[in-house]
Amino acid sequence: MSPIRRPRRIRGRAAAAGARLPSLPTEPVTEQRPVSRRDAIKFAMAPFLMGLGTLAFDGQQASAADIRLIDFAERRIPPDQIKSAGYAGVVNYVSEERPGAHFEAKPITREYADALRAAGLHIVSNFQYGKPGWPTPSDFTRGSDGGVADAQTAMRLHAAAGGSGSAPIFFSVDDDIDQNAWNSLAVNWFRGINSVLGVQRTGIYGHFQACGWAIRDGVIGHSSTAGYRWAWQTRSWSHGQREPAAVLYQEVVNTPSSPGPLLGGINVDVDEVLATDFGQWDLDR
Repeated sequence: MSPIRRPRRIRGRAAAAGARLPSLPTEPVTEQRPVSRRDAIKFAMAPFLMGLGTLAFDGQQASAADIRLIDFAERRIPPDQIKSAGYAGVVNYVSEERPGAHFEAKPITREYADALRAAGLHIVSNFQYGKPGWPTPSDFTRGSDGGVADAQTAMRLHAAAGGSGSAPIFFSVDDDIDQNAWNSLAVNWFRGINSVLGVQRTGIYGHFQACGWAIRDGVIGHSSTAGYRWAWQTRSWSHGQREPAAVLYQEVVNTPSSPGPLLGGINVDVDEVLATDFGQWDLDR
């Protein structure tokens, strides 16, 4: 198996669906997490790793820092290929396809979810319907009523695929929003989501600052791993900064100019697992 590389990435997950977005200056991945924190994660992850079995990366047994998920939309990648490539699971969509676009893996189906779990792979739920530059607006711009509707859709598709009632659903802010956009638009969308799903089951996908604003405003829940929140941070637009409470970090962002790893005929994003409870369906919370 080829080693998992950390290519330089500049854009969000919208590119994984085939968007052609303008390039931004690249920047090196900057790890700002203290060694003591990473050591603590390794000890905390030990029971989780035993449950997963031995995952191989470059011929060595995986440490906690080596646990990776993938996220994708174009095709349903065969579970055996995901597992043989060394990944522990997937983040998949609990949202409908946009008109005029076809994504085989969106939304996740019960059949595909059962096949993933039968292979010993974990599943995390994510909602994203609109995106920047698409005729439909970015989801976070739709206000509280839009949040209510999106949460209802996410809950329905999550449950239909077999997702547990305690697992969170991450809602995407797949854009380089500023604090004004957060305060005037995005936070109201999340409050609409909270009114349906509850704060404790609400998560966010977004850049460093968006994750921090969501934590500050109390619109996302807590992982059962102490000190962590339902924040899935993307490397895009984060300028090397890391949210220490995030449970997932999207370290490889697939773009046309800098493709992610090729698996099942498509290029995928890669996500680092940072906490024992990272939002997986199969954890008894």
